[in-house]
Amino acid sequence: MGMVPDIEQGRRPSDPWAHRSSLMTCKSCMWYVRKEAPQGLDELGRCRKRSPTMDGFPAVFPTDWCGDHKLDETKIGRRA
Repeated sequence: MGMVPDIEQGRRPSDPWAHRSSLMTCKSCMWYVRKEAPQGLDELGRCRKRSPTMDGFPAVFPTDWCGDHKLDETKIGRRA
């Protein structure tokens, strides 16, 4: 009759964004600014999407993500 949804077949629903999310991380975002990481951490950065608070800009890891991601073409494919 038609396609049977994953959930009816006893499988977890497939994620329609799975193939897109690999490039939608802080590391590839135009708002991400790398900063010197404390000893023991590989890399750390700051999200500059919004104005800083009294604590400054939020600290983020390059593998973090959010709904405000805006791709920066200059960061695609480079190891920043």
